[in-house]
Amino acid sequence: MSPRKAAALRDGGRSLREHLIATAERLMAERGAAGLTVRAIAREAGVADGVLYNHFADKEELLACALRARVRAVESGLGDLPEPGAGTVEAGLRAFVAYGMALHAGILPVFAGLAGQPAVLARFAGGPVPGLDWRDRLLAYLKAERDLGRLAPDARVEAAARMIVGVCHEPVMSALASVPPPDPPAPAPAPAPGAAGPDDAGLDDLVAAVLHGLGRR
Repeated sequence: MSPRKAAALRDGGRSLREHLIATAERLMAERGAAGLTVRAIAREAGVADGVLYNHFADKEELLACALRARVRAVESGLGDLPEPGAGTVEAGLRAFVAYGMALHAGILPVFAGLAGQPAVLARFAGGPVPGLDWRDRLLAYLKAERDLGRLAPDARVEAAARMIVGVCHEPVMSALASVPPPDPPAPAPAPAPGAAGPDDAGLDDLVAAVLHGLGRR
């Protein structure tokens, strides 16, 4: 191992590949992803430019790995999701929606910065995609609440989950399509089950639409 590579790894037991991913992820968080170069990543990581190509096929692979790490970092600060049967269904659903909105608001700047690099986004989508756990847990939560009798036995929970996921995806998709999105809420931990969340009329309206529908009663 060269002295420069050794210096880059003095801070812990990470492999050099892990160190490079962590460095690129930090630069994405601090400076954004637009214009992020191999040279900038290498200098920040304390290695020669060519070292990156010993661990990644190309720049796009490294940035896709860093993007996954960024999404996981945002997820890690959002707190726990509610369990079925805890508190009210309305409070639980509100917590899931708040979590999803905060997650997508947190990752929006990075995705927007990569809008001009479709190869990176394709690499990201081609591997394990963080954020799916929230989507899968949302659907599982709605199914469990239906099984517990706290939702109607014929509740169309799959459609409800798709609607919620779509609302949370909207800011990211609008940014990638260069369409000005609605102002997203600032990233914040999801409220605990049964606790009041932020005063957000849009979030409350979405929860009410999911729980009570749109038809006349």
